[in-house]
Amino acid sequence: MTALNIPFLTIEPSQPHTHTIVFLHGRGDNARNFAASLTHARDSRRRTLFEALPSFRWVFPQAPTRKCASSPETWPQWFDVWDVRDFALNEELQAVGLREVVPAIRRVLADEAARLGGRWDRLVLAGISMGGATSAHVLFNLDVPPEAGGRLGAFVGFSCRCPFAGRSLAGMRGVLSLEGVPDHGRVVQNTPVLLEHCVDDPLVLVQNGRGLRETLRGYGAQVEWKEYPNGGHWFHSPSGMDDVVDFLSRHLREDSSASIPTTLQRASPDAMDLS
Repeated sequence: MTALNIPFLTIEPSQPHTHTIVFLHGRGDNARNFAASLTHARDSRRRTLFEALPSFRWVFPQAPTRKCASSPETWPQWFDVWDVRDFALNEELQAVGLREVVPAIRRVLADEAARLGGRWDRLVLAGISMGGATSAHVLFNLDVPPEAGGRLGAFVGFSCRCPFAGRSLAGMRGVLSLEGVPDHGRVVQNTPVLLEHCVDDPLVLVQNGRGLRETLRGYGAQVEWKEYPNGGHWFHSPSGMDDVVDFLSRHLREDSSASIPTTLQRASPDAMDLS
């Protein structure tokens, strides 16, 4: 199979580079729109995320455009879904796209780690909705050598779920059968994880988010779980962003001089996340 090239948008740090966040958007959205939506994210001091994290480089990969198997529509999507009301229906369809994009995102992470002098522990992998589900499979299939830190700095998922839940870690990896996958669980176990979900999410129900939490914990991951009474299929503001601030401050404190933000709002009516 020809290696998939994933284009991406970047926002460079305004101070010397210390960390990188690779952030995957949701289904039907695009990297540019998603990055623009974050310019509306304000903390309690009215700063954007980019202002609050001046030493962070932001990388927004762009999902491929795919024809939907169950409709005549074409969407930017990391993988296809047969029925958003029942993600388990024809679930094997989801593996097709994941086999393509997971190795591509692993290459993006490797390139960003090289920019950081090989410090994988200064990389944050994040995703919302289908981007979060895809990022989880990247984490499952990621090998970081011990001499490179053996883990990521953090994994953060918003409003996301776990395709192929219910399998062991080996079984989960077997679904995609990728090359370059470790035979251990150390990256999953040692990468700090934060998952956030709004209880009133109408697209990815909160029980699906809880399922991802339990899957990760079953693999030995240390997961912090936060759920909020409202906010829909998006970031919760302001409590959810306060929790992100606290989480990253604690786990990336070594040279994270910035306080991290508190307020994200749904920014663009053009974002159509149906995953």
